[in-house]
Amino acid sequence: MSAVSVVLGRNRSLRAGNGMEVRERAQKVSTKDMTAGSPMGLILGFAVPLLFGFLFQQFYSVVDTIIVGQFLGVKALAGVGSTGSINFMIIGFCMGVCNGFAIPVAHKFGAKDYSGMRQFIANSVWLSGVFAVIMTTAVVLLCRNILTLMHTPEDIFVYAYTYIVIIFCGIPASYLYNLLSGIIRSMGDSRTPLMFLLLSSVLNIGLDLLCILTFRMGIAGAAVATVVSQLISGVLCLFYMKKKFDILEITREEWKVNFSHMKTLCGMGVPMGLQYSITAIGGVILQTSVNSLGSVAVAATTAASKVSMFFCCPFDAMGSTMATYGGQNVGAKKLERLGEGLRACSVLGIGYALLAFGVLFFFGDNFVSLFVNEGGAEIIESARQMLLTMSAFYIPLAFVNIIRFMIQGMGFSAFAVLAGVCEMVARGLAGLFLVPALGYTGACLASPLAWIFADAFLIPAYIHVRRKLGKMIGEDISGLHHQDRCFILKLR
Repeated sequence: MSAVSVVLGRNRSLRAGNGMEVRERAQKVSTKDMTAGSPMGLILGFAVPLLFGFLFQQFYSVVDTIIVGQFLGVKALAGVGSTGSINFMIIGFCMGVCNGFAIPVAHKFGAKDYSGMRQFIANSVWLSGVFAVIMTTAVVLLCRNILTLMHTPEDIFVYAYTYIVIIFCGIPASYLYNLLSGIIRSMGDSRTPLMFLLLSSVLNIGLDLLCILTFRMGIAGAAVATVVSQLISGVLCLFYMKKKFDILEITREEWKVNFSHMKTLCGMGVPMGLQYSITAIGGVILQTSVNSLGSVAVAATTAASKVSMFFCCPFDAMGSTMATYGGQNVGAKKLERLGEGLRACSVLGIGYALLAFGVLFFFGDNFVSLFVNEGGAEIIESARQMLLTMSAFYIPLAFVNIIRFMIQGMGFSAFAVLAGVCEMVARGLAGLFLVPALGYTGACLASPLAWIFADAFLIPAYIHVRRKLGKMIGEDISGLHHQDRCFILKLR
């Protein structure tokens, strides 16, 4: 934490007043204001660099899996895959918390309240440090017990434990990168995190090969490479912010702990993190059921999931874009732009969903074959079945990401959590009933069912919160709940 404070903190000799105002006006060249201009153009301009960032972030995981599958065998591949749901539950919470912390920052940036923005950033740093320490300690100590409860097959248990415990030791690195990149994106700069991820992804490939082939570290080498690469990308974000963003030079006064700000940050970040984790609980139930089908089913699910996650990166980019877009426009009180942005992004999501299905229909087995070097035919066929089933429902997935993150950016994180509950219930039902009844086919249907459940909640939820926000920013707020009145008073 002290390193972050030193790098982001400003020298005492820096003057307040006009000098700072000049520097803040200069930030317009480095940030993007999404409260004016064509929503489609703004969304594309913001999402495309962000997309490449997500692609390279997934590249970490994909490269790990390819190298593990090709050089360490199917059992090692299945070991990595068996940890996917618990990995998503824990690391996803980190990502969600950091994305939630960025929402008040986006609100303050949109409202041109730069001092308030810096106070939120400072308090998010303190909170992230506390969260990182507690989570790392807890999950590392409980890791073996968790894998046992998930009925991880004995022949892949050692691979699973070795890999995931190292990944969990890297939780602080995950917080560092996701927090800092989220702050940078909240001000409209989605390109810089991309460049750092590009650099570290290349490094990840080299470290994978070095650790596995040269140092003979086995599956531990893949995990170490991932953690080190993400740590480097986070450090690069840190020094870039120091060098390029005077607007982020935080005073000693702004570094002080502010419990009111922390409450606001936790109100945004914790629900967003829980959204990921709650969703993942259903995935854990599902993964437990898949584990019972044997190593081949686990390996096929692993390969299909890695390919699908890569193809789903555009949906993630659209979601993060809408969180920033929604946050800035709510901060600027330009509610009419919310619907315009939602429609524009929905067109992009539907178009890409159709394209992705076509590519996977014709070339899905080619992508899967990258992960398999033995016993390939059965695994490839099963993985292709899962890929085609999931990609046929990418349009519902597009709406899950676009609408959920828009709602979060508008300041109603609790509704996004409820959407996560819907996904959890759907995947849990699939794991408890569909997999025992239909076998592997039931596992293939789990994610589509989860997306449909989430959309059934999110679409009416967006209509509700948009109307509520209109009333909150209007003249008469007397009839609103106390929490809502407090929220709008902050906006005013």
